[in-house]
Amino acid sequence: MSKRTLDTFFNPTQKKVRISLTESKDAPSKHTTYPFAIAQLPPEISDLLNFAPEAEGKIINDQPDLDLLYFQPYIPGSISTPLFEFLRGELFFYRVKYKIKRGPVETDINTPRFTTVFGVDETCKFSSDGSLLDAATQKPIPKDKYKTCKPRPIPFCLDLLRKLTEAATDQKYNFCLVNYYATGDDSISYHSDDERFLGVDPAIASFSLGAKRDFLMKHKPTPPSDTKSAAAIASETKPLKLPLGSGDMVLMRGSTQSKWLHSIPKRKGGESGNGRINITFRRAMVVGGTENYYRYNVGDGDVMKWDGKAKKMVIWGEKKGEVGAGKEDVKAEDVDKGYAAL
Repeated sequence: MSKRTLDTFFNPTQKKVRISLTESKDAPSKHTTYPFAIAQLPPEISDLLNFAPEAEGKIINDQPDLDLLYFQPYIPGSISTPLFEFLRGELFFYRVKYKIKRGPVETDINTPRFTTVFGVDETCKFSSDGSLLDAATQKPIPKDKYKTCKPRPIPFCLDLLRKLTEAATDQKYNFCLVNYYATGDDSISYHSDDERFLGVDPAIASFSLGAKRDFLMKHKPTPPSDTKSAAAIASETKPLKLPLGSGDMVLMRGSTQSKWLHSIPKRKGGESGNGRINITFRRAMVVGGTENYYRYNVGDGDVMKWDGKAKKMVIWGEKKGEVGAGKEDVKAEDVDKGYAAL
């Protein structure tokens, strides 16, 4: 029996399941919380997306507490660039600013990438008309259930990929976080997505589109046990670097989030200046997760949209080309603590 067949036998999560598009309409996705409608995927993209994953996932679990499934690629190569350009041009983004307090010191943080988010936690669901219902009773939720945000449904252009990913990974996802890294200066520091609102051992599927960027991982510091010294524990793990190309996907599962950190560091030259989109699907369990994700990926800032002529993000609704990413004062130190995608 070949190794490929053995891997498939012992890893039944890798499946190809076609999603029917009969329920899809030509009309764009709309919701009262969207600043503008989001177009449907062109047929030449959605049809081929149904053939994902393009390659079989590689299991990476040869280090303590590490459990990854790495697809190179997941999205067919013929549509990874068109999908990147479509999402960059059709989605709305934000350059979120927020404050964090460490003791008596309050610090202003400018997120060093563009972000947006869709979805709602397990306690609620969206009805066919876009209103929020209690997941248990199927009745409308109290108006004050979400005090700091207005959850919005995942648009069809992203929801198709979510459904395909659920089928291929045997996981459920109710949130979609999207990051746009405009240049090699856009980054995210070492963090883990281990918040309590994600539950125990969360599975997070992370897609890359556009420019290739390094994805770095390292084990969290481990205190010595009764039988091992800290030095001995440290020697069992080594940093990991995955060169994420357009269409690649990393599924992080098991104890990966609780035991490992990951980052996208700054990079100069190469493809980094061409822009990269990262899409992550995850599952928030409680209201706190919803409010967290909207606070740190939407905030109170301006709505940004890609300007194809100016080739940069500009404030939506203003004269094209007046305001863009170049005017942002981005701090060198990113203190996200895992509030955004990788």
